[in-house]
Amino acid sequence: MEAFLNRTPFSSNPLKSKDDLAKFLKELLDPLAAHTSPGGARIHLGYTGTHFDDVAAQLEGFSRPIWGLAALLGGGGVYDGTKRWVDGFANGSDPQSEEFWGNMRDKDQRMVECSAIGFSIAVAKEQLWDPLSPEAKANFENWLGGMNDKEMPNTNWLWFRVFANLGLSKAGSPRFDANRMKADLDHLDTFYIGGGWSRDGPEGVIQLDYYSSSFAIQFAQLAYSKLARDEDPERCEEYRNRARTFALDFVHYFDEEGRAIPFGRSLTYRFAMSSFWGALAFADVELPAPLTWGVIKGLQLRNIRYWAKEAGAYNSDGTLTIGYCYPNHNITENYNSPGSPYWCCKSFVTLALPETHPFWTSAEEPYPVELRETVKALQNPLHIMSNLGGHTLLLSSGQQCSYPVKQSAAKYGKLAYSSAFGYSVPVGSLTLEELGGDNTVALSDDNGETWKCRRATKEARIEGGKWLRSMWYPWNDVEVETWLVPPQKETPLWHVRVHRIKTARALTSAEGGFAIYGQREDGRALEPSTGEDFGTHEKAGEGRAASKAGVSGIVDIGSGERKGIALRTDANTNLMVPRAVLPTLKHEHRASDKSIWLVTAVFAEPSSGGRVGAKPGWTTQWNERPKVPKEISALIMKAYTRR
Repeated sequence: MEAFLNRTPFSSNPLKSKDDLAKFLKELLDPLAAHTSPGGARIHLGYTGTHFDDVAAQLEGFSRPIWGLAALLGGGGVYDGTKRWVDGFANGSDPQSEEFWGNMRDKDQRMVECSAIGFSIAVAKEQLWDPLSPEAKANFENWLGGMNDKEMPNTNWLWFRVFANLGLSKAGSPRFDANRMKADLDHLDTFYIGGGWSRDGPEGVIQLDYYSSSFAIQFAQLAYSKLARDEDPERCEEYRNRARTFALDFVHYFDEEGRAIPFGRSLTYRFAMSSFWGALAFADVELPAPLTWGVIKGLQLRNIRYWAKEAGAYNSDGTLTIGYCYPNHNITENYNSPGSPYWCCKSFVTLALPETHPFWTSAEEPYPVELRETVKALQNPLHIMSNLGGHTLLLSSGQQCSYPVKQSAAKYGKLAYSSAFGYSVPVGSLTLEELGGDNTVALSDDNGETWKCRRATKEARIEGGKWLRSMWYPWNDVEVETWLVPPQKETPLWHVRVHRIKTARALTSAEGGFAIYGQREDGRALEPSTGEDFGTHEKAGEGRAASKAGVSGIVDIGSGERKGIALRTDANTNLMVPRAVLPTLKHEHRASDKSIWLVTAVFAEPSSGGRVGAKPGWTTQWNERPKVPKEISALIMKAYTRR
């Protein structure tokens, strides 16, 4: 029955070869025909709203699939529905057409969609630009060039104008503005902070999420380095060098199953998260060891295969849903329209490569042995990466969105993020069950009616390459200092958290581990169990849950005073599963001029390799509790001896 319920139209595709990938793309494009306007310029996939107008949303549905279509056509492929987009270019840019997209204003969503359009002209001019009539070309270039005198956000958005101008230059258009493109590129280069990393904005922004990599900046740099190497060789080589360095960090965000760690915003773009690997191939980057073309191919295709089989990512007609592993508007931002998820089509960029390219001729290789069972501190994003014990996760302190974004505390402020267990978001504001408080210390000053979670993290740093240390000030009379210690070789399924809380008000604390699938083999809710049976476990200072997804637990290894519970969170809080259980520690704290110390061990082992549940014998590791590093223990002891 599970196979019936969890099938997709693409499940049987092995996704091993270029032909397989092209077939998957075409099967994603085909269902769009039924939702395409008569003139081809708009694709209407649903009725949910965004902060921008509905015409821009329909343009989004039209433009984003072009990332894949252009790569397919540019690489010698054919698609029977190509004319829909050619007609759309003509009608969407024609001010006299009822399907006109509308002229661009300052900071207009239409600007975002110019990136895919410019890319398409650059790589598939013969198929997408050349068939247009002289009048249509004039309208099209006037519309696309209309963004050159408009104000844009000081973020990755500037890349969208670069690609609009790049497309215009490849078409030989008089609307190409070389000075504007150079100015945008020069400014974008000020976002670079070293080590291959660029922040998503000017100095002061501490935001290095997937927009720094696959969603925008790294992908754009690599595509530009391929398409403009003759005109701008020095900059293009610099971008390729950045990518070589960045790749050795970014590989740690992927697990052996093909999943990427969910972190940050726009996760409804799904397998766009892996498009960086395809862009490396598109740009013919010389790879750094231990990365090979077989490894790059595996990283890209395993991620696409994972998503091709996630039934919740697709509607019954084969169009994409808004959400992550299932339709979920709780995780979305106010700019996610029904067409937004097609940003994933960036991951079809390798279709632009000939079959003789080493990406396609190399045998697919698994995740590099040299990178397994490792811990790596990444200074620029303030992440400590670990895949010890087969669990790929990151510990995080310091990142935050530089502007208001829905659920930003969950997307950037949690203590840990996992490729297997994802993260959770609030679905309400009144109860702990609604909070989705995994991997956070939630605090309440009104007896649990409302909760605060870390969003604006201060003074974050990695100390000695060993752990993260940071401050959080939830109220003006409350401070929380946190140390995050990654898994160790001796206890690979545990990580340690130490929190020092100083509060002038009474507080309730609730600290969560990893949320996990919360159902039994028969689909019913987990019940209390013993040993390694699927179920929940609660006792003083401990909470745990085991299911087909693995096992997750949390233990108070400090005072032991906190109450351990296996909290059933409200439906649709977690990105990965709609029904989850969250091991949690709760306690009441009185106002005091003395510091309160919370010392926590978090345990998690995901299922892997098709196995149902955690590996047999996991209770042995559960009983081998981790140790607090001596330097941090000394700080705790020093604080207590001063009392």
